[in-house]
Formats: sequence, structure tokens, C-alpha cells
Amino acid sequence: MPDTTTPELDEAKARVRAQYGSVGDAYVKSAGHATGKDLARMVEAAQPLPTDGMLDIATGGGHVARTFSPYVGRIVASDLTPEILHHAGVAFAEQGLANIETRIADAESLPFEDGSFEIVTCRIAPHHFPHPDRFVSEVARVLTSGGRFILIDSTVPDGDAGVFVNRIEKLRDPSHVRSLTIAEWQAMLSEHGFDIATVETFPKRHDFADWTARSRMAESDREALASIILSAPDATKAALSVEIEDGRLVAFSDTKTLFTATHP
Repeated sequence: MPDTTTPELDEAKARVRAQYGSVGDAYVKSAGHATGKDLARMVEAAQPLPTDGMLDIATGGGHVARTFSPYVGRIVASDLTPEILHHAGVAFAEQGLANIETRIADAESLPFEDGSFEIVTCRIAPHHFPHPDRFVSEVARVLTSGGRFILIDSTVPDGDAGVFVNRIEKLRDPSHVRSLTIAEWQAMLSEHGFDIATVETFPKRHDFADWTARSRMAESDREALASIILSAPDATKAALSVEIEDGRLVAFSDTKTLFTATHP
């Protein structure tokens, strides 16, 4: 049964809940989230066993939990937002994934005992966390000795291009806090005792219309954001692989990075 306990929220987390509580099942149905080679790569990196217990943090549409379901014994799919967690739970039930349970949980204050899981996953969510160091600390706490942490998130380059990416992300989605650099993630993982096994980067193409529709941007705001991207310095547009047709912004690409780490 899903847990209905609601954690207390600070302002940033309240924005996350407000943003994602209003999008219905858009993230469950989002092809960009439901597909991708990164999902299969997460499974490969985790080397799951049928006896493993797994926690998926900020599960969103539940795509990571769904992908891992055939390979592990049990999964807790957790999220801060009750509404999006409900839609994920409905999808799990429709797909017959009986080894997945849902739980409302704050990624920075997890309601689980120490050493509860052999695998912890989190995909494309920590840029919403106001205190990612607390998140990493909590992951270390709930993992068993030798447990595996598989993390994917948007990462940004140093300098102006990174600042620009965070700026446009926040304009599209007010619940965005900050995407970190790869070096920042590596330092944070090491500080919390993780041994980093792999760091893999890959581009993610975003169709601009779909990217802005998912966050339910008003048309005027969407046009203003497109103008900001189109007027960015050439070096920034090149870094984002901005695609333009007949003067119209079609798509751009950012970078996702997969980190595989174990906790002694």
C-alpha cells in the first residue's frame, strides 16, 4: 500500500510539489522519460540480483522502477509529490508489476532504516534538490555495505555555458534549483564515502515544443524563452547543439551523466 505521510516542506520543495502535482500523468506518458539507452545502462551498471531490495528516489513517472522490476526482489518507488506518485502507482498496477510499492519521501530525509537497500537509483531529478549533499548522505545511510548507487542527472559545463543552462531550466521550470558539474558530483560522492566506479556522459536532445509543454508553460513565456536561447552567444548555442529551422527554435541538447558508485 502507498504511504500517505506528507513530509514537511521548505519553499524549494513546495515549488517542486506544486509544479509536478499539476502535470497529471504527463511524465508517466513522456516518451523522453520512458525510453532511452540510459535505462538499460543503469541496469547493467547496477548488476542487480533477484534477492536485492531497491529504492528509486524521485521516481517521477516510475520508469526506472519499471525497468528494474524483472531483475530485483522488491522495489520502493519514492517521490516527494503524491499526485505524480499516484499516477506512477496506477501504471505499475496496470503493467502487473507486483514487486513495486510506492512511498512518499523527501530525498534529503528518507523515511527508511539504515542499510535497507542493496541498490539505490535516481534518474534526472537531483537538479530539483536544494541540498544535494544531504541527498547523497541519505543514500549512503540507507544502502547496505557494498550497496550500489546508480545516479543520472543533468550536468553542466563550467563557466558561462553552465550558468546559461541553469538559467533557461529555471525559466522553464521554477522548481529547478541547479544542475551541478561532473566535478561537483564526484567531490560530493567521495566526501560521503562512495567509491566511484564509472562516470559516463551522453547528450540528450530536447524537442523545444515538448520540453516546454511538459512544464505547461504559457505561450508567451515559451516564446520569450525561445528568444533567450536564440539570442545566446554563438559558443553557448554550439555547446547546446541548438537546432534552428526558418528562424524558429526546434531543439537543443544538454548533457546527462551516469555515475556508478559503491559504498563500503
